[in-house]
Amino acid sequence: MANAPIPRPHGGVRGANLSRSSVLFGGPFGRMFRALPAADYGPDDQTSIHALTKLAAGMLAKHEAPFDGPDPEEGGIPAAYTYFGQFIDHDLTFDPASSLQKQNDPDALVDYRTPRFDLDNLYGRGPDDQPYLYADGLRFNLGRPLTGAAHNPRAQDLPRSTPSPTASNPHPNKRAIIGDPRNDENVIVSQLQGLMLRFHNRMAGLIGDFAETQRAVRWHYQWVVLNDFLPAIIAPAVLAEVLPHLAVGTDPVTDPPKLKFYHARDEAFMPLEFSAAAYRFGHSMVRPEYQLNETLPKSHSIFAGDSNHPNLRGFHEFPAQWAIDWRFFVDLEPMDYGDADNLPDPRNKKRLQLAYKIDTSLVNPLGHLPSDIAAHPHILALRNLERGWRMRLPSGQAVARAMGVVPLTDAEIIIGKFTGDPADTVGPITQFGIVDGVSAFAGNCPLWTYILAETVETTMTVATTQGDQAIKTRQLGEVGGRIVAETMVGLLLTDSSSYLAQNPRWTPDAALMRNGKFGLAELIAAALND
Repeated sequence: MANAPIPRPHGGVRGANLSRSSVLFGGPFGRMFRALPAADYGPDDQTSIHALTKLAAGMLAKHEAPFDGPDPEEGGIPAAYTYFGQFIDHDLTFDPASSLQKQNDPDALVDYRTPRFDLDNLYGRGPDDQPYLYADGLRFNLGRPLTGAAHNPRAQDLPRSTPSPTASNPHPNKRAIIGDPRNDENVIVSQLQGLMLRFHNRMAGLIGDFAETQRAVRWHYQWVVLNDFLPAIIAPAVLAEVLPHLAVGTDPVTDPPKLKFYHARDEAFMPLEFSAAAYRFGHSMVRPEYQLNETLPKSHSIFAGDSNHPNLRGFHEFPAQWAIDWRFFVDLEPMDYGDADNLPDPRNKKRLQLAYKIDTSLVNPLGHLPSDIAAHPHILALRNLERGWRMRLPSGQAVARAMGVVPLTDAEIIIGKFTGDPADTVGPITQFGIVDGVSAFAGNCPLWTYILAETVETTMTVATTQGDQAIKTRQLGEVGGRIVAETMVGLLLTDSSSYLAQNPRWTPDAALMRNGKFGLAELIAAALND
């Protein structure tokens, strides 16, 4: 008996089932390219899923021991940007399937959040509706002290619940009491959430009024997104087309943003091309392990582990000595760069960890998600590919043509690590999904994979104790970079409370800047000095 076709998703995404020719943009979800046909990868659902499964397997890196020194998979973007990107995602959407550590059905977007950079993942519903988040109606509550990082001496955990043990659950998890529970899903984003709470508390001490403090914190955060995060992840030539003022050193009034494809009619909307494809680029930036501070003898796996090899999974209270030394995650000061063999004391090496390159390869732990995190499928790449297909997204080539961009050839869509070593690549995408001698992906690449494949090689300079290092980096190209930039800029422009809408010539507090700059490193430095 033949297997029944796998059904298309029903419900869950408002606007996802609208006709692609629909002019309705009133809901929170929409499409940038609503007239383009959906990409399929076979004559029926079973064949499409089989082809996507093969492609996902090719995008999974083999298990390798983590490097103690410079890693050919690293780019020049500090590792903190990976998790700042996750924090941004949780601010813009309630999309459980986009999370790295949620077990929810990848075909459902539930409890959608208004798409604004308003930090409701931090503030929740505010001190009137959720007074338990706040110490005095002005400052946030914080949790127990954390230790292990001399350069983060005032580190504190998030406030947590203290559930009573039961016979069936003698050791219940202590869940974080925060505006968005997802910001406790791994130790790194959890402590980033804690830093944002501390940044608010510092600003509250300076300003003294909750509404004014909230606005100041939001605007500084929005500035980092626009002026630091986007330039870090998007190739300069692509970003200059959307934000010309960054390229020429003016301001958004003198040289205003240029949006060609994001056009909100009645209210801001979240493009499915962004949420189900382009913004999933961050999964390829995840490292397999991270060193948290100088006192812990080993790095910790992002997922895999046991009692002898603990991991960084969240939603519970982690050891108190796991305070993050943020110098290991963002460029607060020059750190070690060389490998363990040429450092004075390899056991005490203090190194800035860099995000992995944006490419068509995901680290091995993301291909074996534990069953309590994700299942059916447990391979993150397959979850992303299936989701884009079920959301009826067009192919990467179709989107490129709609943008007026010459699409990549099949031979240019390479699967594997973009280290520069041909041995680290699997081959062109047409090696996968072969049916009757023809690849399902010939001229028909899934949008997510296409965006990863079209990244542009640039060079970033990282200051280290061994001198400045020029590091080859991959940044989003013409299709992916344009979707991400236009979506984020469009959301800021349509938000009447954003700094772009209210005061586009506004600049951050000069006392918080470093050499005239305010970016993610400066925001973190300000929070550390709360």
